[in-house]
Amino acid sequence: MSLVDQMDTVTDASAGSVDRHATTETFESTNPASGAVVGVFPVHDADAVRETVARGRVAARQWADLGYDGRGTRLSAFRGYLARRLHELADLVHRENGKPHADAILEITLAIDHLAWAGGHARKTLGPRKVNAGMLAANHAAYLEYQPLGVVGVIGPWNYPVFTPMGSIAYALAAGNAVVFKPSEYTPAVGAWLAAAWRAAVPDLPDAFQVVTGYGETGAALCRAGVGKLAFTGSAPTGRKVMATCAETLTPVLMELGGKDAMIVDDDADVTAAADAAVWGAMSNGGQTCIGIERVYATSAVYDRFVAEVTEQLRTLRPGSDDAASYGPMTMASQTDVVKRHLADAAGAGARVVRGDADPSLFPNENYVPPTVLLDVPEDNVAVREETFGPTLTITKVRDAEEALELANNSAHGLGGSVFSKSKERGMDLARRMRSGMTSVNSVLTFASVPALPFGGVGDSGFGRIHGEDGLKEFTRAKAITRQRIALPVNLMSFGRPASAADALARVMGMLHGRHR
Repeated sequence: MSLVDQMDTVTDASAGSVDRHATTETFESTNPASGAVVGVFPVHDADAVRETVARGRVAARQWADLGYDGRGTRLSAFRGYLARRLHELADLVHRENGKPHADAILEITLAIDHLAWAGGHARKTLGPRKVNAGMLAANHAAYLEYQPLGVVGVIGPWNYPVFTPMGSIAYALAAGNAVVFKPSEYTPAVGAWLAAAWRAAVPDLPDAFQVVTGYGETGAALCRAGVGKLAFTGSAPTGRKVMATCAETLTPVLMELGGKDAMIVDDDADVTAAADAAVWGAMSNGGQTCIGIERVYATSAVYDRFVAEVTEQLRTLRPGSDDAASYGPMTMASQTDVVKRHLADAAGAGARVVRGDADPSLFPNENYVPPTVLLDVPEDNVAVREETFGPTLTITKVRDAEEALELANNSAHGLGGSVFSKSKERGMDLARRMRSGMTSVNSVLTFASVPALPFGGVGDSGFGRIHGEDGLKEFTRAKAITRQRIALPVNLMSFGRPASAADALARVMGMLHGRHR
């Protein structure tokens, strides 16, 4: 039975049921809030992954041949399918990832909006265009176009199992590629649901978007399967392993890795708004957000008021699995240990610990972490230096915004960030100088919701971009073409050119470019 046939046995995508005889090994996906089994999935081995990619290559040619209009129609159908079943998918995300249903709806809504933008802007961004040939090739016409890579492999995360991988999937499909998606082993049911939705919405080309499931070995097999590019989202250590594996076959990679995003609160900031944004940026999704706020640097002029506002807002937060909960459990149980280690290390270094009113003794299990703020944490502490990825926030008093910027930039990571200042000029200046791929002024995470803006980081936060025109081009190869329109009397690119031609060319260059300005 082929891999696609195996995935076709997912009769209820929200349950994630699969044919257990498809492979010799399976694994379970469980609800992090209750431990209940969400679905059972095959561990696809290297042979199955290679077969999937091979089927994807056939589909990629057919998909590319549809042109922008044909692909746009089908992407629109896919988008409509997701929109009509938004609550169904949100319920699955809630059960498998743990986040509140309302937050899952927000995530899926953003993904649908990006899908619409990618499909609607692909032709304008990537289509053939004529460019200026310049003086030396004035007798030629010059053309530029962006051609698809074929099959794009996507290895996705568990924290935003729809929005984040769709940032690669949607843009790769819009650019004319087929996609093979390996979801996290913690959220395979969401990946299977998306693939089933594609087959339902685009029945004439089901292999243009396929899913493989499994652990790290399945992801490594996808790296080695001969895809045109591999887009990975995850931690920097795992990203290095993915890069090393892709290097075996010179497969290009896009790396969207972790962050330790900072917020700067300047003297003139709206403190109440800044505190609200910091708490949301730090605690939403249980802090399991790569672009979440983990560090705040508040100037001495506003520090006390800011801490008071954050402390007050912290009291109302409560993790849980019910509709009234502020955020859910840690999706990956082992991440809980990382969060606890960072909190203990900071407390041991003298940090003041501020927690909300939620009583940890009432939490259903250890996967729930109370919202925690750390004050006066030394800058060399792991709680400041390493990505915590939990519902925590450090707040540090600084002399002024310039010191805040210096400390914010003193990090190996450089994904997102935030600046709060009532001065447009000051806010924009600090945002430009923040060492990050993205920065929001007087808000948090907003750049991720703007489809036209590229998304990605610098340093240990990775390289390459999803979203926007850059995201579309990321999944293509630039193709340059020239066409001679008329023949010149003297062909400089010929062994038959006269001996005087080079000297004449040098004189022309001297007249055009040799003048000192």
